[in-house]
Amino acid sequence: MDRVEQGWSARSRPFFRMIKAILLDIEGTTTRIDFVHKILFPLAKERVGNFVRENFADIAQEVSQLKIEHAADNGYSGPFDGNSPEPVAAYLKFLIDRDRKSTPLKSIQGKIWQKGYESRELVSEIFEDVPRALKRWKSESKIVAIYSSGSVLAQKLLFRYSDHGDLTPFIDRYFDTSTGPKREPDSYGRIAVEMSLPPGELLFISDVVEELDAATAANMQTLLAVRSDKSPVADNPRNAFITSFDEVILV
Repeated sequence: MDRVEQGWSARSRPFFRMIKAILLDIEGTTTRIDFVHKILFPLAKERVGNFVRENFADIAQEVSQLKIEHAADNGYSGPFDGNSPEPVAAYLKFLIDRDRKSTPLKSIQGKIWQKGYESRELVSEIFEDVPRALKRWKSESKIVAIYSSGSVLAQKLLFRYSDHGDLTPFIDRYFDTSTGPKREPDSYGRIAVEMSLPPGELLFISDVVEELDAATAANMQTLLAVRSDKSPVADNPRNAFITSFDEVILV
């Protein structure tokens, strides 16, 4: 299918025609990277040992998935025993340190963070332009979906317990790595199918160029979110970019 027409207004602000849904990355796009790496990840690592010991029977599925990952992991030299909490927790800490996009890790992290959010120990930090955009898109009858390496549970918690209040009423769908890796075109094709939309009617916004390239290969429209001076925009002029969701024009 041909990609939908894309145009440009003054100061290279992108506008898009016939977009019916917006697909959003989280880390570095809607939410500060530091919130994830300096608050969420350390908290999960600190508490994962106790969590695994106290909930070992309830995470049997994740443990089975971790066993498969461990068998194929050439970078980890420690043992793995699916019948004992300690080696499972040790492997999870290893994966956290490497920010591994592991589906069972992300599932367990989400469950750890749930207690922190519900006790109000955690409050997610959302860029101030995001709530405005979510409300605007909802008023325009656009579908808003999230695609993140974090589990669906973690995504919902982040938007429910935000420093701008509960934003989940403005979000329609959530996708995580159970759909597929974020740097593979097939993942975006599956998302389009699940949303019953042609890929060209979806706009994907992310701060990661490789993710945008994968979505482009699947015929989605894309935008690079530039949220810091570390953005790769200078080295990737092929990507249209924004510094705020306020700049997104849907016509």
